[in-house]
Amino acid sequence: MNSGPSPSPRLDGPAAPQSIPVQLPSRRPYISYTLLVVTILVYVAQVASAKYLGTDIPFLWGVKYNDYIVQGQFWRLLTPMFLHGSLLHIAFNMYALWRFGPSLERFYGYARFLALYVIAGFAGNVFSFAMSPAASLGSSTAIFGLLGAEGVFLYQNRKIFGRQSQSALQQLIMLAAINLLIGTSPGIDNWGHLGGLLGGVSFAWLAGPVLRVEGAFPNFVLVDTRNTRDAWLAALGVAGSFAVLALVLVFLRSR
Repeated sequence: MNSGPSPSPRLDGPAAPQSIPVQLPSRRPYISYTLLVVTILVYVAQVASAKYLGTDIPFLWGVKYNDYIVQGQFWRLLTPMFLHGSLLHIAFNMYALWRFGPSLERFYGYARFLALYVIAGFAGNVFSFAMSPAASLGSSTAIFGLLGAEGVFLYQNRKIFGRQSQSALQQLIMLAAINLLIGTSPGIDNWGHLGGLLGGVSFAWLAGPVLRVEGAFPNFVLVDTRNTRDAWLAALGVAGSFAVLALVLVFLRSR
């Protein structure tokens, strides 16, 4: 499956639609690669501390433990997205980040893409905190947010990318559905997946790129029409909503 739309969008005019070449954003995916490297380094620290110190220290200090969150260790709603339980676990998630992250970052930009990743991971952990008593870890909360955000991006820009967006969106929905179905297996935190998906979709719908073709033939370019101020207000709104939910749950469970 392609991780992003084709570089030849379609312009739907009153006559028959036609495909035209346009210049896509050329930014390098520094945030995606930084997140990938940081997550791998954290896993190396997990393995090394378990081997040489007899205890997985990053796990102990960062995993989502509901009781510790109720006691005020709120960082556990963020840190699980950088922790993993096995080599296969991190390999699957980092492959997904490598596959979907760069294409989204190219259109989102550095700061907005980082906000998407962190908000989705946070939302997934809050949802898991709300719905599941089990300890959990993994960046799949944020990864599901990226899947949701790409789906929203394809849908909101469907007039630009034409039928190609329809095909990619169908594949994306099928991929998300399959992974959610797999998530019903024992030992998998599907509530975290659902929360990450919800956080990513909410952020993307309110703050994601909405494109317009500008320029004159043959120098067409894609321009993001989303207002930066409105995008950041939306980011604060989505993150704040999940933060309020977490605080309400902490209050109720601490009584």
